[in-house]
Amino acid sequence: MLKLPVYLDHNATTPCDPRVLETMLPYFSKIYGNAASRSHSFGWEAEEAVKFARERVAGLINALPEEIVFTSGATEADNLAIKGVFDMYAAKGNHIISVVTEHKAVLDTVGHLEKTGADITRLPVKSDGLIDLAELESAIKPGTILIAIMYANNEIGVIQPVKAIAEIAKKHGVLFFTDATQAVGKIPVDVIRDGIDLMAFSAHKIYGPKGTGALYVRRKNPRVRLTAQMDGGGHERAMRSGTLNVPGIVGFGQACEICLHEMEAENKRIKPLRDKLESSLLQIENTVLNGNKEFRLPQVSNISFGGVDENTLMMSLNKDLALSSGSACTSASPEPSYVLKALGREDDLANSSLRFGLGRNSGEEEIDFAIGRVTAAVKQLREEGINVGMWK
Repeated sequence: MLKLPVYLDHNATTPCDPRVLETMLPYFSKIYGNAASRSHSFGWEAEEAVKFARERVAGLINALPEEIVFTSGATEADNLAIKGVFDMYAAKGNHIISVVTEHKAVLDTVGHLEKTGADITRLPVKSDGLIDLAELESAIKPGTILIAIMYANNEIGVIQPVKAIAEIAKKHGVLFFTDATQAVGKIPVDVIRDGIDLMAFSAHKIYGPKGTGALYVRRKNPRVRLTAQMDGGGHERAMRSGTLNVPGIVGFGQACEICLHEMEAENKRIKPLRDKLESSLLQIENTVLNGNKEFRLPQVSNISFGGVDENTLMMSLNKDLALSSGSACTSASPEPSYVLKALGREDDLANSSLRFGLGRNSGEEEIDFAIGRVTAAVKQLREEGINVGMWK
């Protein structure tokens, strides 16, 4: 039986898998030791649990357990990677290359460093959201120390050519960092195959708990070093001090283990549902799919409905459907999505997009309902002439 509202915002966060929650529960009240307390059994049990979870997290991305640094989430991991490299490799240079469509956690971090003297290059993207590899290589300078390009975009799901980017970085002796928050656990990510030096990801995007993330830091070929951004105790290879969130880390490990074994089957199930949703909604007049259709995540679709303001559209849907727009909005006024503007979308289309993020609780019934509700809402708003100044 269909349960309302239908949740189609899995890019924002995912529900905690019951198997993950079950694994975590004992570590709140029974096995409650501090993983850094090594003088008694409570601490030993917690430390062992963290060790096992670290192995599971590493296993999902083909890393070594000791290459995993636990953080409070992907935003902290982004900050640690970018600022840590900037500080540690200052003698080599101060130039960082990124992309205009990065998540704000990366854009704001490089923007902060720019104010302190960093030389930042922000590459444009093509109309499908992919970068130009030749343009990337031509942007590298003698003082370039880091290339920071996300694996898969959070708004449009476009997957960048990560392996090719890594090869260019290695050719020029530059470190390559990727925010893979939307990719890990949804598509196969292999840090060795892909040539990644640093990578951020988070538990709550893969049916794990909020408040737990990780940074992969390569140990050899090359050995990556970082300056800690938070001091106090030398936890996590002295890169990230602070008492470890043992329940969250245990849940993270379980979530990664589930993804490792179920990801392939889940993608085979969910992609046809995404395609059905997409093909049906694109039959509506003056609709546009945003981003490359081939190189993208299997569960994401971003569609612009020309002439209908996304906020008005979402307000008409939000009792029945949980969705996100492509916009970054302030409390004062909505602004068109910077990602869609980077693709060359005019304000009308950039300010009329919906992001559909399917997940484990998305089935045929939910998709059929979403198709019907969105189609009816767009038709009604256009007929009423609400926010359709540019609708022809």
